[in-house]
Amino acid sequence: MKRSLARPTALLGALAATLGLAACGAESGGGEPSGPPRPGGILRYGLASAPTCSDPAQSGTNQTIYVTRQIVDSLVDQDPESGEIRPWLAQSWFVSSDAKSFTFRLKEGITFSDNTPLTAESVKKNFDAIVALGGAKAPLAASYLAGYTGSTVVDANTVRVDFDTPNVQFLQATSTPQLGIQSEATVAKSADARCDGTNIGSGPFTYTEYRQNASATLTKRVGYRWGSAVFANQGEAYLDGIAFTVVPESGVRTGSLASGQLDAISDALPQDAPQIEAGGGRVQYTANPGVPFGLQPNVTRGALTDPAVRTALLPAIDRQELIDTVLGPEFKTGTSSLASRTPGYTDLSARLKYDPDAARRILDQAGWAPGADGIRAKDGQRLSFGVVFAPAFAGNQAILELVQQQLRKVGVDLRLEPVSVSESTARQNARDFDTVYYNTTRADGDILRTTFGVDQRNLNGRGPVPALDSRLAQQLSATDPAERGRILGDAQRAVLDEGLWIPTIELSQAIGVASTVADLTFDASARLQFHDTWVRR
Repeated sequence: MKRSLARPTALLGALAATLGLAACGAESGGGEPSGPPRPGGILRYGLASAPTCSDPAQSGTNQTIYVTRQIVDSLVDQDPESGEIRPWLAQSWFVSSDAKSFTFRLKEGITFSDNTPLTAESVKKNFDAIVALGGAKAPLAASYLAGYTGSTVVDANTVRVDFDTPNVQFLQATSTPQLGIQSEATVAKSADARCDGTNIGSGPFTYTEYRQNASATLTKRVGYRWGSAVFANQGEAYLDGIAFTVVPESGVRTGSLASGQLDAISDALPQDAPQIEAGGGRVQYTANPGVPFGLQPNVTRGALTDPAVRTALLPAIDRQELIDTVLGPEFKTGTSSLASRTPGYTDLSARLKYDPDAARRILDQAGWAPGADGIRAKDGQRLSFGVVFAPAFAGNQAILELVQQQLRKVGVDLRLEPVSVSESTARQNARDFDTVYYNTTRADGDILRTTFGVDQRNLNGRGPVPALDSRLAQQLSATDPAERGRILGDAQRAVLDEGLWIPTIELSQAIGVASTVADLTFDASARLQFHDTWVRR
């Protein structure tokens, strides 16, 4: 324990500020209720797709995290405006000079919703359990704990977390819902049992009912008084509860909001905005940090084993057309293997400029010749591959249909393979795909290691790439923000150079909100936080 609270906190805040974390919130339409917050009421929320699991540690999709985030608190929080790390369950923390040891001092008197105390032992058991779950069940959480050698209970309210190598990203990771703290009884359960809605956390809401693939009902935690320093109110939530229902059809969600049957909805796309605004509602937007939407090639299958094919895909996609045709000005094109709001982002838009002639030249030089139907082939193999995707974002199908048309113009046949979220996860774990289409959200550049590290998920199925592997390792020990930014920039270039990610668009959260709802806010990772929200009936 070699550095005090002041130094690491300043470092993390400087890192976020220096490397570009900033809240990119905006809204269109009507305003929200004014005056002091009014306690009471149930907020009715329409999810675009079903939550996949009630366990925050196993949560991956935004729709799932909107639900699971509300039942757990994290050791620290991240300010969405400045990127600064702020107290939550931990009142203070210390980081060793080599970034291998992190010590957290918990606030006094915190309890889980079953009234058992939240202690240093609880934190230890949570992290031990995540490591036991492993990357197949909890890929994000497990990656944040890579190199974990264990936690030591210093006293009832102090815990030290140790790693075998430097791990600069870990402090920010403890602000994520995936590392949110649950009761010892919950984390003792099997992975599947942790998905049944019986999870016990210390958060401002508790599960009342959880129906897999259908709905989730949350109730306010009476007596809650240890809210994040980021919250406007550290005491009990204003809402009596939240009723989440799954409404996959965009038009039905919008109609239900406009008619007053719902108070807020996910994925309010541009075509939905006029109806929402006509009813006095608004659409709130914020850009997601992390890895933008893109195609991740399985480099062990078919035509995608050829690096020239993967390289040709980069200039073959007209990303601005995707925005103009499917989305709107609140969304951005993908300009790197990190989204532009992510700390450590480097603008590589010049490498992603739409240039179909360049794509054709690359394929010509690699021996892929056009056939009678316009699709290229080489040595008897057609330049054809599939893309597995789930409806995690309402615009995915339309975006990929347009990408399919664009790629066909350069002689590439892209086959669309829509699946459920659960099937997509299963096929990813089995690497049963040619390419998979998704995004990953996190307000730290280390998400590159989670996504592309050869010893992490590695959905590319790649072998060693020294130029990339060395940078992903080096950024974990870089405590100087500028140095870490340079390293992450090199890593982003290496990802594109190897054709490991074909970016399309940056995700923005677009939440339709009724005029009766106030203070519905986004956290630093663009996920909804309902603690300060209130409704006026």
